[in-house]
Amino acid sequence: MSSVAIGLFAGLLLALVAAVGGFDMFMLAVVLGAVGVVVGLVVDGRIDVTSLSGRGRG
Repeated sequence: MSSVAIGLFAGLLLALVAAVGGFDMFMLAVVLGAVGVVVGLVVDGRIDVTSLSGRGRG
């Protein structure tokens, strides 16, 4: 199982705990799932976040 899938499941499980009911909680589940996917992509190395550090090269 890839890190992206693990990140997605982790985000959805965290959201499931918060999602007791209502549309707001559903949207929270979607957002947390998306955050999990992004974290998984960073761990896999598919997204490069080194350019976001704000430090110049050299």
